Amino acid sequence: MEKDKKKDDYFKEKSSILSSITGLITFSTILPLNFHTRIEDMAKFTWFWPFISGGVGIIGLIISYFTIEILKLSPLLSAILIYSFYLLFNGFHHLDGLMDFGDAVMAHGSPERKIAIMRDPMIGTGAVALLIIVGFISIGAIDSILTLKLFGAILIGEISGKIGLITCALSSKPGVDGTGKFFIENMSVFKYLIAILITAIISYLILSYAGVFGILGGMLGGGIVAYISKKQFKIATGDVLGASNEIGRMISFVLMIIAINLI
Repeated sequence: MEKDKKKDDYFKEKSSILSSITGLITFSTILPLNFHTRIEDMAKFTWFWPFISGGVGIIGLIISYFTIEILKLSPLLSAILIYSFYLLFNGFHHLDGLMDFGDAVMAHGSPERKIAIMRDPMIGTGAVALLIIVGFISIGAIDSILTLKLFGAILIGEISGKIGLITCALSSKPGVDGTGKFFIENMSVFKYLIAILITAIISYLILSYAGVFGILGGMLGGGIVAYISKKQFKIATGDVLGASNEIGRMISFVLMIIAINLI
């Protein structure tokens, strides 16, 4: 009886892990899995997010190869398509956070007022400006990557976006409400280091040292957003985490190009 109970507990634990990860995929992409679970359960696997993005990045890699090598599109047009695919496949969640973050940072006043503006559904100049800056730089960097036909960098960049997110989550103080607090509270140094180590090894195998620079770019982007958030809002929200994903991916692409040209 005790052996059977242990066996049942084992399968329940495995089922719980699978349901939490599947719920996180449903939450962060447009995949029609229609599998929902509690945000608290999903947040336990915040550290696993870069690996989910790895699956998205593989699709981006395939698209980039197909558009460049088969359809013979220009690197710029292909870069626009890939960047648009990443935004769309992620359900525009992180893009929304980036724009809200831009509005809040541009606003004057207390941290409480800035947070209220960040949660306001209105779109201001700061949102549009930050979208243009991050979007143009990202597309320009992808264009350079595709000109050199470094398709692996397309995958690494998407992974690094989530490296930026978990870096920001680890470095930030959560608010008292909102979904972001659960992801921030569930990040630990140990889980973070596991994610960094595995993704750095994978990136090195794909693109040598330039791939590692991509991961460092994600970390740098997440760290910058976390620093700005502390200065401006004292806490981080889900919008801040979304911004760290977009900025982390952008800096990852740029650092990989710099590393490729210098190494």
